[in-house]
Amino acid sequence: METTLRGVGVSHGVAIGEVRHMGTAVLEPPAKQIPAEEAEREQGRARQAVEAVAADLIARGNLAGGEAQHVLEAQAMMAQDPELMADVDRRIAVGSTAERAVYDAFAAYRALLAGAGEYLAGRVADLDDVRNRIVARLLGVPMPGVPDSDEPYVLIARDLAPADTALLDPTLVLGFVTEEGGPTSHSAILARALGVPAVVAMPGAGELVEGTVIAVDGSTGEVFVDPSGEKRAELAKAAEERKALLSAASGPGATSDGHKVPLLANVGGPADVPAAVEAGAEGVGLFRTEFLFLDDSTRAPSEEKQVEAYRKVLEAFPEGRVVVRVLDAGADKPLDFLTPADEPNPALGVRGLRTLLDHPDVLRTQLSALARAAEGLPVYLEVMAPMVADRIDAKAFADACREAGLQAKFGAMVEIPSAALRARSILQEVEFLSLGTNDLAQYTFAADRQVGAVSRLQDPWQPALLDLVAASAEAAKAEGKSCGVCGEAASDPLLACVLTGLGVTSLSMGAASIPYVRAALAKHTLAQCERAAAAARAADTAADARAAAQAVLSGE
Repeated sequence: METTLRGVGVSHGVAIGEVRHMGTAVLEPPAKQIPAEEAEREQGRARQAVEAVAADLIARGNLAGGEAQHVLEAQAMMAQDPELMADVDRRIAVGSTAERAVYDAFAAYRALLAGAGEYLAGRVADLDDVRNRIVARLLGVPMPGVPDSDEPYVLIARDLAPADTALLDPTLVLGFVTEEGGPTSHSAILARALGVPAVVAMPGAGELVEGTVIAVDGSTGEVFVDPSGEKRAELAKAAEERKALLSAASGPGATSDGHKVPLLANVGGPADVPAAVEAGAEGVGLFRTEFLFLDDSTRAPSEEKQVEAYRKVLEAFPEGRVVVRVLDAGADKPLDFLTPADEPNPALGVRGLRTLLDHPDVLRTQLSALARAAEGLPVYLEVMAPMVADRIDAKAFADACREAGLQAKFGAMVEIPSAALRARSILQEVEFLSLGTNDLAQYTFAADRQVGAVSRLQDPWQPALLDLVAASAEAAKAEGKSCGVCGEAASDPLLACVLTGLGVTSLSMGAASIPYVRAALAKHTLAQCERAAAAARAADTAADARAAAQAVLSGE
């Protein structure tokens, strides 16, 4: 009998196939004592296992490329963390085996992260995966992972580690469903990069019986168990209609009556550029520069290395707009040479622009590198600061840009409610705004973006969040300046129409989402988008907001 389950749709498309579960295993090693004379040997075993796991993660990242590469390189650094390894050595010295020492040291670190207000919950999942890989190697057992199958299937998991998600074969894994995670988790981000339909944060996913046929709609978040022939035909028809729309829509982003909405790409480095160009991105709306700094958490990359990397991205978009976000360090992106290790709540501490203003030499070098990288290129360079709270922050950043001789527009990200509420004040110092809806939702609702249990409050359709977007867009319009969205909200085609109706002037997203958003905008007039936006803001819940906007845009 057909039943319908609902989670959070995070990657467009429909997948129909049999359920296969991610392999699981109990990887807690026994607690037993070793003689003192074996300690040195066990410490050597632990180091060898750590280095092997780190090398494997880096190799997987090199194969996957793009966003996945940066995620897996960060995991490799996590495995080699010197404080963790010192703790492992101490535990072995007092009698633990290598595998038990690794297990307990990681457990202690995990508890510290959880005690930091759970902001790092997403990184805790990554930490668990690293621990399991090291322990499995020491025990001589295979890591649980993606099931072997000759036939395509839908993958079900409690959550997916980046190392597994990055190398999924889209010809075999038709789509996936996870019990945990959220719309901005690594699983969701990598699913969109792969173009695999996905639903996360779905209660009861683990109870689906192996071999059961399910249909996954990554756009709506619905999962149909034992779908009827009629339902399959309905989903297939919808998929064909989407495909036809994608083929028909081309060129710059615009509504059906010609209102231009530039569609830009979010990139993490040069490896992401080919997909953005192929998708027809009109430029880059968010160039995350952290990838350069994650290579070595103990020191900043040289100015020369930065110039080389930035120029590769800038060269790919002649006459296009490239918006670069300066280093966003802190919280879930700690760097040993910049961020304090003992902050009680890193999410509310020294992160983003605050970190850079505390280390002006790092900011100065990055701005100088950007200035040099853009020399002689016909590109419209714009540089923005993360985590701007008020006009004082905005002025400090603009002053730093001018002092570095940067010939570019200076902007501020709106990720903190205070910035949205006082956007007009901030725009006295900078020339544009860019809304980071992921963090803006997190701080508006006090809901960690990595915790599946509060994913309801991370829904970008929340009317309160739409109010903050509207306030920012209205302020920018009043000042004659631009206000874009570079958070994951822009990748939802229906929400993209609503954002346009709220007054947002550009949309930036993962490359895979650009064709869907382009097609959706091309179907509707600006007036329809504005009516849909008003209807969404008048609702009381995220679900009602989506339904209200859908009703307007479908003519119901």
